[in-house]
Amino acid sequence: MHIFLLIWFGQLISLLGSGLTGFSLGLWVLSREGSVTRFALISMFTVLPGVLMSPVAGALVDRWDRRLTMLASEAGGFLATVAMAALLATGHLETWHIYLTMSLISTLAAFQWPAYTAATTLLVPKQHLANASGMVQLAHGVAKTAAPVLAGLLMSVKSVGIEGVLAIDAASYLFAAITLLAVRIPHHEQDAANRGSSILSDVALGWTYLRNRPGLLGLLSLLGISNFMMGLVIVLVTPLVLSFADAKVLGMVMSTAGVGMFAGSVAISVWGGPRRRMDGVLGFLLLSGLALLPAGLPASAALIGAGAFLFMFGVPLVNGCSQAILQAKVAPDVQGRVFSLTGMVASASLPLAFVMAGPLADHVFEPLLAPGGPLAGTLGTLVGIGPGRGIALLLMILGAMLIATAAGGFLSRLRRMENRLPDALGSLNEDARKMACAAR
Repeated sequence: MHIFLLIWFGQLISLLGSGLTGFSLGLWVLSREGSVTRFALISMFTVLPGVLMSPVAGALVDRWDRRLTMLASEAGGFLATVAMAALLATGHLETWHIYLTMSLISTLAAFQWPAYTAATTLLVPKQHLANASGMVQLAHGVAKTAAPVLAGLLMSVKSVGIEGVLAIDAASYLFAAITLLAVRIPHHEQDAANRGSSILSDVALGWTYLRNRPGLLGLLSLLGISNFMMGLVIVLVTPLVLSFADAKVLGMVMSTAGVGMFAGSVAISVWGGPRRRMDGVLGFLLLSGLALLPAGLPASAALIGAGAFLFMFGVPLVNGCSQAILQAKVAPDVQGRVFSLTGMVASASLPLAFVMAGPLADHVFEPLLAPGGPLAGTLGTLVGIGPGRGIALLLMILGAMLIATAAGGFLSRLRRMENRLPDALGSLNEDARKMACAAR
């Protein structure tokens, strides 16, 4: 566990640095362009390339040393951040540069994430996988809590500014790389039936592994639907708060959301989740939906902050429980391929959400509740009219959809999938093994 903890600490510092950059660049683009759509595209380019690259990345991760794979990802992130800082320092940074850099970092993350997750399985005893997953979520929670406040403070200091934020981010990549250099991760044994197979057959094998386990596909479908709605929420909170408050208030709201994620991460790290982890996935998905409903009340930073706290409190518990299910049910020798595919399926809806969020806000819901808009005289009497009220209505609708999704899961066979699907035995199942042999 001490090796896992050292790696985890390095990743925590790296996440904090990336959080500083993400918050600062988002404000930079929003203030410069004045467009929710262009702001949302940053999130899209942060996710889409990684999603597209995931299947091939996972097949390669199962072939490569997982520590070296993570080291290469950290080095690439460092170089990309330095390049962006150089463009900014010379006055040449454009919005499209940010899109391109985020795409590169996203591609590198497609290799880093399955390597990190699969390495955790090799380092952590099975009974503590949920706790380890909770600690990973905890790192995200710490970054989300501290990054907005620290970024706001750093950008307010003229001698630091956004240039200093990028320098700190670059240093955080170096720190994470140093922690990886200081440890050794046990080598995984690639299954004999797999050696010498092509990349495409490896990708197909991962898909076959999932297809033969309908319970896992059901879980991934649920995560894909919920991620789409959560992706919309992530983008829309910023323009909603800025419709009635300034960047300082936004930083406080985002930090409150980070505290919620931190609290949820501590809970899953210590508690480990319920015995039936699907109950945790569905129950906390329901909580996140309920947290969005008060968005339709009169604009208030305190109210939005409270809702953001509850919403983000549920996220690490949903992710921790679902990740523990996957780590227990997927054999170690195919985890790189399978985790990449599960990440792709679960996250594929995020780019769509990021692309749709801006147009939905700018061209559909905001005009509906503008003064004199089509719904100003009806729903406007309840939700209000003017800037931000259309976004508030959209958040209420998303909350109701999350509640309906969780309720559907409770009423379906998905709730019992853990009992129906046995734990992995550490080797490929026979049909996947035959497929690998045939591919050779």
